[in-house]
Amino acid sequence: MPHPPITLIAGPTASGKSRLALERARATGAAIVNADSQQLYADLRVLTARPSRDEERQAPHHLYGTVDAAEAWSVGRWTRAVLPLIDELASHGRPILIVGGTGLYFTALTKGLADIPAVPTEARDEAVALYDTEGEDAFRLRLITFDPPAEAGIASGDRQRLTRAFAVARSTGRSLSDWHAGTTPLLKHGRYDRLVLEPERETLYAGCDARVLAMMQDGAVEEVRALIARDLDPALPAMKAVGVREIAAWLAGETTRADAVAALQQATRNYAKRQLTWFRNQCRDWARA
Repeated sequence: MPHPPITLIAGPTASGKSRLALERARATGAAIVNADSQQLYADLRVLTARPSRDEERQAPHHLYGTVDAAEAWSVGRWTRAVLPLIDELASHGRPILIVGGTGLYFTALTKGLADIPAVPTEARDEAVALYDTEGEDAFRLRLITFDPPAEAGIASGDRQRLTRAFAVARSTGRSLSDWHAGTTPLLKHGRYDRLVLEPERETLYAGCDARVLAMMQDGAVEEVRALIARDLDPALPAMKAVGVREIAAWLAGETTRADAVAALQQATRNYAKRQLTWFRNQCRDWARA
């Protein structure tokens, strides 16, 4: 029996992924599966622009708001949850839309996860110090001696990925590209279609700004106030969601509401820009819309 169609829909925040998925789900009867690391958390419906309760009633939604903010989910934990879900939905013949903005989730599905040993703090610090001291061009010349494919595939200005590739090669004696080359995709090729939403940057940024204003009216402040009241570890993923720090600063009297809104709009635009860059570099062979 052939597998039902699976479509991966990726893109930056405020690009219209959820709206497109809902339109397709209503037309085809598909189930929508979350591939956004922040929309997993029950405490962040407004801040992460999770589908509304009305939208969730219009089509089956899975892995949205199912994790408590006190938990820390990794990409590995998400894959362990999503793979049996995909199999279950497929067994009922239902089309599947996997939708989100977390690039590593899609990488795990289409390329696999590399079992890379933990990189010592000393190696990470060395890489960052070299980058900051020498600058990107000189650092790339260092990296290319260890890992030419990684150097070629990392976008200009992506300090985090450049230093990560360098630290992995230095600490493990094996390039990051070699580690990734040994992985197996979690979804078989030919089982899915791939689509990246890539709006014009000006349109995307305007959408980010408008979304922040709507969030401030629709309960984002109350969400952050509730998180603060729980006194959770600030290192938890939910506490690092875009908007938590900015709104918390206003609630603490450290800034004005207007400045908090402006800071949140800027942080949201920056986040969308990073996502755009990631998908352009990592999903070059995906269809665009």
